[in-house]
Amino acid sequence: MSTPNPGSPDKEPATEAQAAQTALGNTEQAESATTPKRPAPEGRPSLGRLFLDNLWAANTFTVTLLSLVLAMLVGAVLMIVSDPEVLATYSYITARPADAINASWTLVSEAYGNLFKGAVFDPDAVGFNAALSPISETLTYTAPLVFTGLSVALAFRGGLFNIGAQGQATMGVILAALAGFLLPLPPGLHLLVAVLAGALGGAIWGFIPGILKARTGAHEVINTIMLNYIAVYFLTWLIVQNGVQDPNRTDAISKSVDASAQLPRLLGDGLRVHAGIIVAVLATWAVAWLLNRSTLGFELRAVGANPDAARTAGISVTKTYVLIMVFAGALAGLGGSQMVLGTTASALTPLVVAQIGFDGILVALLGRVKPWGVALAALLFGALQAGGNRMQSYSGISLELVTVLQALIVIFIAAPALVKAIFQLRAARAARLQTSLAKGW
Repeated sequence: MSTPNPGSPDKEPATEAQAAQTALGNTEQAESATTPKRPAPEGRPSLGRLFLDNLWAANTFTVTLLSLVLAMLVGAVLMIVSDPEVLATYSYITARPADAINASWTLVSEAYGNLFKGAVFDPDAVGFNAALSPISETLTYTAPLVFTGLSVALAFRGGLFNIGAQGQATMGVILAALAGFLLPLPPGLHLLVAVLAGALGGAIWGFIPGILKARTGAHEVINTIMLNYIAVYFLTWLIVQNGVQDPNRTDAISKSVDASAQLPRLLGDGLRVHAGIIVAVLATWAVAWLLNRSTLGFELRAVGANPDAARTAGISVTKTYVLIMVFAGALAGLGGSQMVLGTTASALTPLVVAQIGFDGILVALLGRVKPWGVALAALLFGALQAGGNRMQSYSGISLELVTVLQALIVIFIAAPALVKAIFQLRAARAARLQTSLAKGW
């Protein structure tokens, strides 16, 4: 006869299954008491909310756009400070603040309005040519900058800093012009030979620092800077030589390029935009394909990322360095040829190349050394140059201010942390994802 449990005189002892179930229930109750309740999951955010969240994040588009805004704000301050009449209204700002505000707004809005009208569209324009003239000027300035920007960007991707785009463009314009007025060729063929001559001139001037870097380890920055000077002084000397200088002129100017070697205009004789912009788009596509789809592009990027690892993997670093600089020089030479085969000039002068090689460095940096980014950056710089001419003529703002705006844009682009701090941008979604992966989600 079994003895009842003394602790439970009225109940029979629990079975093992009942005891286990009771223990499990007590554990769940204890966990629920100590663990805070999670809020009920909310519904998925709307598409508009996701767009706004990603828009105000530290992505490339937002940082670039806000860099433009900051540059224009600083440019507005410089306009106000440099105008004596507007600055005088601030001497009595406590008495009549409206005078200073109105004068500043009028100056800045008129200047930036003329910048837009000179670069994109003038709503007051009458006629076909007047309406399309701003965008025509922008594309005319854009075309050579695309080539020099691609030249610098391609070298960057291969681990080289091509400061010599200016010299390569100079040699390109020299050979293109010589082919344009010395070779008696039929139309079509004459233009093709002149364009190829410009590319050849740049390629030769790029080969020199490339082979020196590959064979001797000489730094490409020093070599290309020195070659810039050589190219400029060679151009100055060549212009005044017999057979090159215009016989009807006493100043330093060459003969004019034959009409058969000129790039055709796209919108008629009244507008300056020419077929060089189409060649620039094709060159951008070609460089993008070369970098992302070709074996040579893979080797180029591998050498740029780590030359020692690329050499270990069987890639010829020496050959790659030479090819990088040859291709970069050819692109810069094409940009130089645009300056004399297009509508900018038809003859060689000491300043025919302007600053397209050095501007190409800024364009490459602004485009983050990506081909299509470089093309968009060149379009922005072309718009600033085209609009700056009108801004100077109509608003009396110094053209040098446009150069200051370009420099400010590059400064803010190159310092994204500053832009993020000023506008309190959140981390981009890609960055948050990488952080989550690093933490193991």
